[in-house]
Amino acid sequence: MSANKMSLPSYHTNTPLHTSFAQDLLDVHLIYDYDAEDDNGNPEKWRYEMWFMSESRCVYAIHGGPMKGRYNYQTISVQCIRPGELWQVNWLEETGTICSLVYDITNGTVTTLLGFSKGHWENADAAHGDKRNPDDFARWKGLADIGRQTDRFMLSEQAHIVEKFRGPGNLRPVSPDVVTL
Repeated sequence: MSANKMSLPSYHTNTPLHTSFAQDLLDVHLIYDYDAEDDNGNPEKWRYEMWFMSESRCVYAIHGGPMKGRYNYQTISVQCIRPGELWQVNWLEETGTICSLVYDITNGTVTTLLGFSKGHWENADAAHGDKRNPDDFARWKGLADIGRQTDRFMLSEQAHIVEKFRGPGNLRPVSPDVVTL
């Protein structure tokens, strides 16, 4: 490796999964609502749907809010904070957005930190669609090229889980080795 080239590690850890993963997170499907406001200050719900289909993949859909109409799947990194109670799930989107989700089993909440890329935040409509559509996937990847790393819009929110079950529900599974970036 040359002096001016550095090998960047994957954002996935090689840390073994906690033994409670199968019970706590594997195949868990969550539907959760963020309490938000529309442009006129009226209350609205931002509904998200997340399925942890394996130790390395999640599939999700967004049914409310500015990102409504987004159907996606990601490579995830998971870590147990407290077995049977708290898990953290992180991923990097093709748009350049960084996502970190804490699933609180005990309190029935999802707490997220999203570091939206400038392209993703300022062009929310362009981030709609389904990653399985090659045109949508290509357009989303282009959003990552807009702005600089420091142009991110940071959004911290907490949602209440309204439904929890096992399996894909209406979300479509993906291959365990599908390309996500």
